[in-house]
Amino acid sequence: MGQMPQDYRVYTVRDAAIVTNSYVAGTVIEDVHMFNQLVILPDITVGSLTSAEIRVRYSHDNTNWYQLGFLSISGSTATVSEGEFSYTADSTATIELPIKYRHIEIAVKGTGTVTSSSVAITAIVGNH
Repeated sequence: MGQMPQDYRVYTVRDAAIVTNSYVAGTVIEDVHMFNQLVILPDITVGSLTSAEIRVRYSHDNTNWYQLGFLSISGSTATVSEGEFSYTADSTATIELPIKYRHIEIAVKGTGTVTSSSVAITAIVGNH
C-alpha cells in the first residue's frame, strides 16, 4: 500500500531573536503552491518595544514580491493598503491566511526601543 502524501508542512521561519527597527525576513517558505492555507505561529516578547510588526509577502517566482493587502471600506469606496500585523503586548496569537502562491516571505520589525524584545516564528502550510 502506498504512503499518503503529507497534508501539511511545518517551517521554522525565524528562531527567537531580538528585533530591529527595519523589516528582516526569515527563511523563505518555498514551493508551497499545492497548499491553500498558511498559519503563522508567532512567539512575541515585546520588552521595551511600542509594537512588534509582522509583514507577509508572496511571490510566484521568488523574485517579484507582493505584500498582503488589507481593505478599508467606507461607503462605496474600498481602500487597499499594504498590511502589517501589529502586536503591542507579549503574544502567541496566530495569523491564518489563504495562500495561492509558490513562495512566502514573513518578516518582522519593531517600533520603539528594541531592548528585551524577542520574536520567533513558526509557520504551517496545509489544505483546508
